[in-house]
Amino acid sequence: MDAHIKAYEEKVRAELQQAKSQLEEFEARSKAQDKRVATDLINQLKKTHQRIEKERQKLETSAVEEMEQEKTEIDAGLDKLRAGLAQLATKLKIEPRKRAS
Repeated sequence: MDAHIKAYEEKVRAELQQAKSQLEEFEARSKAQDKRVATDLINQLKKTHQRIEKERQKLETSAVEEMEQEKTEIDAGLDKLRAGLAQLATKLKIEPRKRAS
C-alpha cells in the first residue's frame, strides 16, 4: 500500500474515532435528557459509522482502480456523518467539536 493511501486511511481512522467518541457523548446526553428523536438519529449515525469503517477496511485489499471509488464513497459517508453529528449537537444543544486535522 502506498504512502498516500496509508495517510488517507489514517485520516479516516482518526475521524471515525472522533465521531465514535462524539456519538457516545451524545448518546449519554440524549438518555439523560430523554430525547427520543436524538436517540433515533444516534442509531442512524452509528450505522453510517459502521458502513464507513467497512469501506475503510476494504481499502486495504482493493486494487488501485477500485480505491478511488471507495475513497469517494468514504468521503461521502464522512460528510453525511459530520452533518448528522452537527444536527445532533443542535438537537441536544451541544457546542460542536472542532474537526481533527
